[in-house]
Amino acid sequence: MDDDQLLEVLHEAVTAVATALDGLGDWGPAGTRPDQYRSDLVADAAAVPVLLEAGLGVLSEESGLEGAERPILAVLDPVDGSTNASLGLPWYGTSLCAVDEEGPRVAVVANQASGVRFEAVRGGGARRAGRPLRASGCEALERAVVGLSGYPARHFGWGQFRALGAAALDLCAVAEGSLDAYVDCSRSGQGPWDYLGGALVCREAGAVVAEAQGRDLVALEHADRRTPLAAGTPALLSSLVRARASLPVP
Repeated sequence: MDDDQLLEVLHEAVTAVATALDGLGDWGPAGTRPDQYRSDLVADAAAVPVLLEAGLGVLSEESGLEGAERPILAVLDPVDGSTNASLGLPWYGTSLCAVDEEGPRVAVVANQASGVRFEAVRGGGARRAGRPLRASGCEALERAVVGLSGYPARHFGWGQFRALGAAALDLCAVAEGSLDAYVDCSRSGQGPWDYLGGALVCREAGAVVAEAQGRDLVALEHADRRTPLAAGTPALLSSLVRARASLPVP
């Protein structure tokens, strides 16, 4: 399967989720496990069959791993920011990243509230609605607008911060320069479905991405957790990595 075909499959899965959510009446808790919503389950049921039928393996936050033996694995967050979705806050989406033996290859991240889609191909750049993306050139932390997941015990020295509640979309905001940087300050860390799609969009837009402890971000077990950071410039990322080092990591 070539890159264009992969992109087509990922977009098809995102569209299937959009259609399923359009008919959803109850966006509240699913009653299955903490922090799982009805939207998560409906979206997962819509996306996973599309991916499996296309010959991809799937690692989903909601339903786990299927088709692990297949050469390309689609890492899926059916609804990133499902708490936002349950509250009617228009910052939630679907994140997909196709990973092969060389790492993240193709990604699609869609804001399901607005319909805006981001896509990236390894070595081929990143786009929003067909428009090439370019990350911010901000180098100084004191001038930066930084997206946060969780809240640190102390001020890192940023100019401003935003806590928007959907990691994949937050990373795409770094890719397009709406945010200068992003840092996960949570105690629990993030699963690969939270950040792999957005991280590829960032890298292909010229941003830099790291893990707080220097670990590989390509972690493909359902229990794996990482602490991602991203910034428009290496200088800004270095400042954030140093600041984040003062906090516990999962």
